[in-house]
Amino acid sequence: MKKNKLARETAIFELEDHGQLKIPAVMLVRGDIPRNAQGLAARLAHQFLNQNHGILRDFAIEGNVNYDGSEVYIQLHAGGQAGALPLLSPTSGRPDYGLVIKPRFGWQGVGTMLGAMGWKVVPVPLRLPLLPRSDRKIPPWVLSTTILLRLQKLLDRLDRSFEFTEDILNAPRGQVNWTRYATTNIPRAGFLNVPCRFPDLKDDRDLKGAIHYTLRKQLSSLQSQRTAGVIVLQLLSLCQRLLEKVRDVPIIMPTQHTLNRWLQGNLSTEIFRKGIQAVEWTVEDRGLAGLGDLQGLPWVLPMDQFFEAWVETVAGQLAKGTGGTLKRGRQRETLTPLSWNPPYLGSQRYLLPDLILEREGETIIIDAKYKNHWEELNRENWAGLEKELREQHREDLLQVLAYSTASESKRVVCCLAYPCREQTWHSLLKRQRLFHKASVRAGNRRVELILTAVPMGIGPEEICPELGRAISA
Repeated sequence: MKKNKLARETAIFELEDHGQLKIPAVMLVRGDIPRNAQGLAARLAHQFLNQNHGILRDFAIEGNVNYDGSEVYIQLHAGGQAGALPLLSPTSGRPDYGLVIKPRFGWQGVGTMLGAMGWKVVPVPLRLPLLPRSDRKIPPWVLSTTILLRLQKLLDRLDRSFEFTEDILNAPRGQVNWTRYATTNIPRAGFLNVPCRFPDLKDDRDLKGAIHYTLRKQLSSLQSQRTAGVIVLQLLSLCQRLLEKVRDVPIIMPTQHTLNRWLQGNLSTEIFRKGIQAVEWTVEDRGLAGLGDLQGLPWVLPMDQFFEAWVETVAGQLAKGTGGTLKRGRQRETLTPLSWNPPYLGSQRYLLPDLILEREGETIIIDAKYKNHWEELNRENWAGLEKELREQHREDLLQVLAYSTASESKRVVCCLAYPCREQTWHSLLKRQRLFHKASVRAGNRRVELILTAVPMGIGPEEICPELGRAISA
């Protein structure tokens, strides 16, 4: 008999979005490893994938069991979502394992972009079992971003409740203390000094005290991360602004009973519930999965939505500089309905480009694609690309060209924007290979096609001049 050397603390696995991971299936075997370990490991591996099929599907992760001639292993292929998810053990049925998916462009670049885009898209905690302990793989400011934005919304819409206030008024209001008025104020000629007790709208002081406590803890955490980059400085500034709204209320650490009462209240709105959750996570010292000694909150960050919001930020800067009008698919401003006859036969109901920039006499349609196509196109020629990749790229081209049919401008520019690394963008800029162009005539119109890369982690002010020149050329 041979002992299983893989201990419980190695139960958090890590890979990048669109990346692959091979996990030895024998690690699923608990206790002593028998002689036919690979056969048992194979059965457990299949059971592992079956048990976790739903959550892997939701995270767009493909899983397979393979055998390389000597060892059975589980192969996972991540999609375009960053995040952390619990995985059930086939032996215990508990979430003994977890998977952390990092952005392939790194957290430092993502942090810079979060602040620049105004936190349009942030990690979303999920209502799933907590992950087991893990190594420090995700910067703490990632959760602070979610917590501070939730508290900001809560403070902006904080429900106000009636409290009884006693005051001296110049006219009766509410319940008047006539005895005091007659025996004390009138003899002193205080005819306009009317002692009243009346209901008044006051902020919920207990809740604001709990928010004050939460913000103080977040401030302390962020101050210890100043070297992590500009995103932490921006979050510190936000935290200080929120603290100004609660400085007049004493710090109160809420009990679990109080938190439960708030969460179970009949008048709780979604903003209220999310804000209380943020307080609860801070009180219980929970962090996003990957923060070290704490059990981790499962979370997700759809990188396609994140990249679309980043391209929207770049396009917004371009629109300001050129005087154009920007319409956003995220806000359904670019929607064009499709009319089918008969209606029930239709599959696609509308066209929805990510972004449309309209200027005098021209329309620029921008579609953001969080894929590897740009890196692959610049590493291989068209013939050298895999068949599946070529088909995906054709679909992207046909989709953006279909969007051009909804425009009546004489000049239409269709731009496919793919992500790339900062060093790749600078290299392409130096070699003048940032853009690939084509054009097609459509009656009196000229439709132009531009393929380009939008870097992750570079400021919009550096990207916009190059993109503007390419579109105007």
